[in-house]
Amino acid sequence: MKKQNLKAWLYLLPAIAFLGVFMVYPLIDVVIYSLEEGYNSASQTLTGVGLYNFRYVLRDPFFIQALKNTFILVAITVPLSTGLALLISLALNSIKKLRDLFQTIYFLPYVTNTLAVGLVFMILFDKTEYTDGLVNAFIRIFGGPTVDFIDGPYWAKMLVLCLYTVWIVLPFKILILTSALASVKQDYYKAAKVDGTPKFRVFTRITLPMISPMIFYLVITGFIGAFKAYSDSVALFGVNLNAAGMNTIVGYVYDMLYGNSGGYPSYASAAALILFAIVLSITCINLLVSKKTAVQGG
Repeated sequence: MKKQNLKAWLYLLPAIAFLGVFMVYPLIDVVIYSLEEGYNSASQTLTGVGLYNFRYVLRDPFFIQALKNTFILVAITVPLSTGLALLISLALNSIKKLRDLFQTIYFLPYVTNTLAVGLVFMILFDKTEYTDGLVNAFIRIFGGPTVDFIDGPYWAKMLVLCLYTVWIVLPFKILILTSALASVKQDYYKAAKVDGTPKFRVFTRITLPMISPMIFYLVITGFIGAFKAYSDSVALFGVNLNAAGMNTIVGYVYDMLYGNSGGYPSYASAAALILFAIVLSITCINLLVSKKTAVQGG
């Protein structure tokens, strides 16, 4: 028995070493950096140890703006993208002919470079001295005023960012939910058809409970992905996100390390740990809700 345990640990050793070097050690390093007050990366000196970095970050207007942007992005894009993916997956599941073709078409944006998609969105929404953009052309057709979606009002820029994010994450969610719908046993639907059960009741009593684990999985990963958003904003508004007022928490961390205000690893580490705490809390809440729902459903 001991030999088997030793053999198992030997098999696990490469994975444990990899996780230790690239995950556990960096996390410990971030915690240490976040507690070092007045740390100078050039001279490798500090003035003390404490929670000043967290107080600074939580009072920084740029971080507050990034926190606001991230929460708005999460609150809008996660439920919207999941709901749209479910509707599209249900529609695809009901199509018998050309279903694989439509699935491929919907999946194409997922394998497309995000910066390329951002360029397309800029062409659609950007208002320049030469053109108002395709979206503004449609707005003018219906008699509305043109809007600068890239350099204009905050709500306009946030609208474009949310649409872009939903467009990027939608294909993956459609693929997962389509596979989940295909795995539901047809015997349940046949029994419901014999009983004359209405379609909406079939959806709420059979389809939704059967695919609920996948829905909760997409919600949890959607929250985590949205909180880590950064490249989406860069693709639309450029690298100076603080000036555009469209920075995210990850963008704030990057700026503190490498941006114009870079060279402050202690502030960046404190912001990263705040993000970690937020994501961990929301993930735990989602897991508790999903377990409670599963117990009630059972």
